[in-house]
Amino acid sequence: MKIKLAKEEKEILDSFEKGEWIPVTNLSKRKKELVAYARNTLRKDKRLNIRISERDLIELQRKAVKEGLPYQTYVSSIIHKFLNGTLVEAGK
Repeated sequence: MKIKLAKEEKEILDSFEKGEWIPVTNLSKRKKELVAYARNTLRKDKRLNIRISERDLIELQRKAVKEGLPYQTYVSSIIHKFLNGTLVEAGK
């Protein structure tokens, strides 16, 4: 039975088959590091208040619903992606 892979899954499989993956030597230490990174990334300890047009707010809320997120979380995600250089324009 042939399994059809999504593009991203195919890229991961190709990378693995090329031997580009390196085993983690100390798994428990690495897990602790990653948990710490995740906690620091997800910690929301500051507040930001902005004024935007009602039309933009409605559009943000509509897109957030489509993503299954509260709109404040959606806006925070957009800002985070922009700052990390991973925000991609629609249609690209």
